[in-house]
Amino acid sequence: MLLDATASGLFPIAPTPFTPSGAVDFASVDRLVERYLAAGATGVTVLGIMGEAPKLEPDEALAITARFIDGFGDLPVVVGVSAPGFAAMRALARAAMERGAAGVMIAPPPALRTDDQITGYYRQAVEAIGTDIPFVIQDYPLTLTVQMTPQVIRRIVEENPSCVMLKHEDWPGLEKISALRGFQKDGSLRPLSILTGNGGLFLDFEMERGANGAMTGYAFPEMLADVVRLQKEGLREEAHNLFDAHLPLLRYEQQQGVGLAVRKYVLMRRGFIASDAQRKPGSALTPAARDEVDYLLARLARHDGRARL
Repeated sequence: MLLDATASGLFPIAPTPFTPSGAVDFASVDRLVERYLAAGATGVTVLGIMGEAPKLEPDEALAITARFIDGFGDLPVVVGVSAPGFAAMRALARAAMERGAAGVMIAPPPALRTDDQITGYYRQAVEAIGTDIPFVIQDYPLTLTVQMTPQVIRRIVEENPSCVMLKHEDWPGLEKISALRGFQKDGSLRPLSILTGNGGLFLDFEMERGANGAMTGYAFPEMLADVVRLQKEGLREEAHNLFDAHLPLLRYEQQQGVGLAVRKYVLMRRGFIASDAQRKPGSALTPAARDEVDYLLARLARHDGRARL
């Protein structure tokens, strides 16, 4: 099943589980698959920024990808293939697709500054991996420092027929979603799936602006799936009420430098993974931070029973 512009719902960004010694924990990978499917995931994305992809050996990256592909069956698996050079990008992209991936995600390197540099980079990336591989643009200026205007995104999509999705992580970015959907209405942009990131921090209104769903890794994927579903059903108040209950934990998880540590700690507490270890170099929560997260979980449990641990 190849990724296309109709993709919607929840594509969790999967963390890479490690044992305390730093080995890949494949048993926890299998548990993540089970829990994501139970949460209502319609696909999954692996080897993203929060998946610690740069810390993996090439054979580890492909083994993790294969495990998710096997576990998700007919549902699409998107593989992050961003790399400093196109040779490594092509090797992983082709290997992942041969193994059964639905598509790949490509982030722009931080050195890009002008519109022509950005669009030229994506043309070269597509030439490298092949026009037969569907790809996702990762627009994450807060981390990648590359600023893509709606016009630049439209240009990338129109120049590259294999582009089928935007992972939207601009902040603020609601107007960007509206602009892109406006281009579709006036006929200057073909259909494009838009899934949003930023830990889900703006998912409530992103859905109302025209997003098709979420592609992020907040430690309660059930909430993300529910908000997407409720908004699609027109149940605005119910969607916002559920989202608001999770907002304190969402905010805490968005802290620069410790976000992944918070996410892995909560996933461990919830039984999704066996250990919250990161492969070095990586951060860890202090005892004070763990106490704060536990406090937020206890408060959340008053409104969402899935937070009772």
